[in-house]
Amino acid sequence: MDTDQKYEPQPAPILLTPGPLTTSPVVKKQMSVDHGTWDDEYKADTQAVRQALLKLANVSSANYTAVLMQGSGTFAVESTIGTAVPKQSAVLMIAINGAYGQRMAQIADYLDIKHVDLNFREDEITDWHQIERALDAHPEVTYFAIVHCETTTGILNPIETIIPKVHAKGITTIVDAMSSFGGVPIDVEKSEIDYLISSSNKCIQGVPGFGLVIARKAVIDETAGNARSLALDLYDQYKCFEDNDGKWRFTSPTHVVYAFLQALRELDAEGGVSGRNARYAQNEKMLRAGMIEIGYQPVIDEAVQSPIITSFKYPTADFDFRGLYEYLKQNGFIIYPGKVSNIDSFRIGNIGEVYSGDIEELLTLIKKHDVVKV
Repeated sequence: MDTDQKYEPQPAPILLTPGPLTTSPVVKKQMSVDHGTWDDEYKADTQAVRQALLKLANVSSANYTAVLMQGSGTFAVESTIGTAVPKQSAVLMIAINGAYGQRMAQIADYLDIKHVDLNFREDEITDWHQIERALDAHPEVTYFAIVHCETTTGILNPIETIIPKVHAKGITTIVDAMSSFGGVPIDVEKSEIDYLISSSNKCIQGVPGFGLVIARKAVIDETAGNARSLALDLYDQYKCFEDNDGKWRFTSPTHVVYAFLQALRELDAEGGVSGRNARYAQNEKMLRAGMIEIGYQPVIDEAVQSPIITSFKYPTADFDFRGLYEYLKQNGFIIYPGKVSNIDSFRIGNIGEVYSGDIEELLTLIKKHDVVKV
């Protein structure tokens, strides 16, 4: 191997996906330096990340803690469910209107956790009245889980009205805010959320490598010994951070942490969550209007649409999604296939280092592709 050969990175496509997503050049640059996990500076930076997350969640450090967990977002979901729910005398209810609610049910099955699944249509938001009736019918339920932004369709579930009412019944609440935290305002403490879960590679615009959990201290402090896994023991991970000044239990994703620190700085410079939400919302509004003008219909109603990702129906029965995908990829954009079970669809993300000019260019390409195709 020629060690003097200079590495020339290929031009990066714009990822119009719900994560991983397109990151800034400075975030990428932060991953070019190697770090030691025992270094005091690194541990201090880990603590800085944890404190910044509490601020983003609108919670006090007296009442909540931030726990980082190696792996993808699903690792953090499994870690939370597997640690929060005791091994005996506990029943979890899951409100499901998409693939990621179904994934929580699958996790509960793997962990042998008793659960009640409350299923909604994929194109409808979760409804408090139906949840209340289900809870009344199942007084044995002690834990409740819901997805905030269900990226199966892009729908945004009304956790701000549902979770406080569930919590008032003495039920521990778990919110999968994987694709919304950092891009949609969430007042965790006011909403009575006990556990909120997200990931480094979503709206905060870092890269994949760890999940994050905002946990109420009074709740997580009672979970010692609950975990069904050594590596995914959320309680032990929390105690290690607390007792050892920010040290991770096992090898940590050092490069990802430094990239995430830069991503947090960029989020702050953009005006925080409200500023980023405004950009994402503008992207989504432009995308939706432009696609409708070309001839594509959204899967869900605008009233329940999140700014995160938008699903579009196939315009015809013989629509060639793969052809559109490859064409856009060749021209610098990567989109997502659909995940809706009963509608042929595809998805376009609005998050990441993506701006209105990018959306405009994408729409021009899709319009041109449709004209050529016809």
